Amino acid sequence: MKKKIGLLILSFVFLFPCHVKATVAVMDMDSNRILYGVSKDEKKLIASTTKILTAMITIQNVDIKEKVTVTQSVLASYGSGIYIEVGEEMSVEDLLYGLMLRSGNDAAIMLAEYVGGSMEGFATLMNELASSIGMKNSHFINASGLENESGEGNMSTAADMALLMSYAMKNETFRKITKTKHHVVKTNYKTYDWYNKNKLLDLYPYTTGGKTGYTEKAYRTLVTSATKDGKNLTVVTLDERDDFAIHQSLYEEYFKKYKAIQLLDKKTFMKEEGAYIEEDFSMLLLDSELKEVEIEVTKLDDVTNRYGIVTVSLDGKEYFRTDIFYKTKEEKIGFFKKVKLFFQNLFS
Repeated sequence: MKKKIGLLILSFVFLFPCHVKATVAVMDMDSNRILYGVSKDEKKLIASTTKILTAMITIQNVDIKEKVTVTQSVLASYGSGIYIEVGEEMSVEDLLYGLMLRSGNDAAIMLAEYVGGSMEGFATLMNELASSIGMKNSHFINASGLENESGEGNMSTAADMALLMSYAMKNETFRKITKTKHHVVKTNYKTYDWYNKNKLLDLYPYTTGGKTGYTEKAYRTLVTSATKDGKNLTVVTLDERDDFAIHQSLYEEYFKKYKAIQLLDKKTFMKEEGAYIEEDFSMLLLDSELKEVEIEVTKLDDVTNRYGIVTVSLDGKEYFRTDIFYKTKEEKIGFFKKVKLFFQNLFS
């Protein structure tokens, strides 16, 4: 009997291998604070989750209503695709839907060529944006996420990809595309009927977007986002078999565990002092952490309409910084004029 049980266990392990090397990150998207991580800074291949960055580069650099004519470059595409053809005309916007919903590597090739002039030029834009938003452990060589013939591919970490998703979800166009479950496209050649590969959109009702990925070397990669009770989270798993189930479990755990606390309200902040900030700031906190939050105002003496800077920190790490402005530039100038007149009268 013991031998049979042992054989059954071995068969189960063989059929359902455990990916002990998986990396994980759970991030509060309002503060970009990592709430939970497993080897979150370990560099890994990220497969088609790359396309989150590809979409953002495209959205930020061209008019998405522009038409693209498919070139011979598309013939180099392999793996997942939307199967566009040479000479076919499709808007940038529809290519983005094909990129994000169906993980089209052919769409990635055409967007890279249209936006960056070449794959190399597009990769330069990718690395520049990644660096500018604080992705310190990432490097990109193409728009699709596929590895090249040498086995090299786009490298990132769970923490960096969470940061990228947090950044992307602040863009209205990206939010609209990534949460779309179904999209129909008509071109000069044919009609496409696409459904989103991100199953979490159907499995978990609070899901707001995400991107799947898979190659044999990277294994399963998944970046998703969800919103519940005013709390905004993104979860990343790299090299994880049970990714959809794990994402659901992590969302439920961290939505329950943390409270959304508005720390800065632009409607009331320094209102009596005649100053203001341009945005609210909320942060997910444990009850025990609320008293540890530090909000610091630094006053500046300059000739602009800036009053100063306000920062929000926890455990010595800054999570938010923004300028404080006088209500009008004239009020600031008027203040300095009053000071000047005071001293003129004092010494006259």
